[in-house]
Amino acid sequence: QLQLVESGGGMVQPGGSLTLSCVTTEFTADFDLYVIGWFRQVPGKEREGVACIASRGGSSTYADSVKGRFNVSRDNAKNMVYLQLNNVDPEDTAVYYCAARASGYYSGSDFLFDYQYDYWGQGTQVFVSS
Repeated sequence: QLQLVESGGGMVQPGGSLTLSCVTTEFTADFDLYVIGWFRQVPGKEREGVACIASRGGSSTYADSVKGRFNVSRDNAKNMVYLQLNNVDPEDTAVYYCAARASGYYSGSDFLFDYQYDYWGQGTQVFVSS
């Protein structure tokens, strides 16, 4: 029912920055009640949770591999979530997905697991040159 779409992917050189966006296809009045996660996946490998943000612009959690380099934020009035990728390296090359879960108990790193989420976007490709 809740549909998400990512955008902002593309080519970036190592050390560069890129901002990804995630938005609902229809306005969702209670969007602020959803926990939002960002995941990435390389073909043939399991999806990796990289960041998540609590409902109503609460706290955020990051995987060790991206902590200090990526930043997640949200604009609930616009039904948008952002993932800023800074100081990227070739290991960051992947398809990036946003996901949403109806508000519940937010326990930080537990929401870096994909089973926590109910809705997924189709992903946007990020290429970091080697």
